[in-house]
Order: sequence, then structure tokens, then C-alpha cells
Amino acid sequence: MNRLKEMYNKTIVPSLREKFNYKNVMSVPKLEKIVVNIGVGDASSNSKLLDAAMADLEAITGQKPVATKAKKSIAGFKLRQGQAIGCKVTLRGEAMYNFLDKLISITLPRVRDFRGISSKSFDGRGNYTLGLTEQLIFSEIEYDNVVKVRGMDIVFVTTAKTNEEALGLLEGFGMPFKK
Repeated sequence: MNRLKEMYNKTIVPSLREKFNYKNVMSVPKLEKIVVNIGVGDASSNSKLLDAAMADLEAITGQKPVATKAKKSIAGFKLRQGQAIGCKVTLRGEAMYNFLDKLISITLPRVRDFRGISSKSFDGRGNYTLGLTEQLIFSEIEYDNVVKVRGMDIVFVTTAKTNEEALGLLEGFGMPFKK
């Protein structure tokens, strides 16, 4: 069993029940999934860039990414409907906990001048979005093989109803929020 999943069951659930006065164990918020997304806007002119981003995302998450397609055509961006413009991976279960553990204990501490992540990126419904400026902070990515430095979005989807509940849940996992 994963270290974070065990910690969730043994320490996070009781502390959240006490903090938010939940009567039922099932009403305690939990992490549902983590979605990692890389936007490749310039893939419209060069399809090799999308392949490189997909290879990076697969190395980071250990799961095959899905190409995301444009919903509508925008002439100003030379974009047609249905054209591949990014890639994403949805992590659930064991893979989700492994990725979260790696993110908290290995990846984020490697960031230079790291002072914590913002606690203002909640959406009001208990989901948290973390934006990273480059994929090089992950240890799986080799600097020499990088075609282009890209940012990515990591979305933590929880069953929490409010931002406070989700913040308590993610702090329980050890997310390094700014004080």
C-alpha cells in the first residue's frame, strides 16, 4: 500500500473529521484524481513538438498521454477545429498517489528559490490547480533530450465542497503551501 494512502487513512481522515466536524467517515474529502496537462500551441506548425511533449509527459507520469484537440477554429492563431494542441494524463488510484508522493518529496524541493506554492489557486469547489513553468524540475527529464522548455498544469480534483476543506486535505498530504 502506498505511503500517502496509508497516511490519508490513519492520520488525515481523523484530523479532518475533528477539524470540520464530519459525522460520517464517507463525508471526509478525498483526492479523486490528478490531471497533468501540457499545452503545445505551436504544434499546429510542427507536429514533432507535440510528440516531444507527449514523450516528456509519459516519462513524468508513467502513463500514456492523450492528445487534446481544439474545440473551435481561431484564424488569428492559425488554428483549426479538431487539431491537436496539447496532451494530458489523468491519474487515479495507485498511480495518483505515487505521482503526488514524488511531486511533494522530490520535485518541488528541487525548484530553485522555492518558498512554497500559492494557496490562492482553488476554484471554489475544492479543486486546486498548480502551474509549473518548466518540465525540467522532474528528475525523469534529461536536459539534453528536451526539444523545448514547456510549462504544465497539474489539477488536483478532490471531493471537498469548499476551498478550506481542500486546503486542509492537501496540507495533510504535505503540500508545501506558503505561510
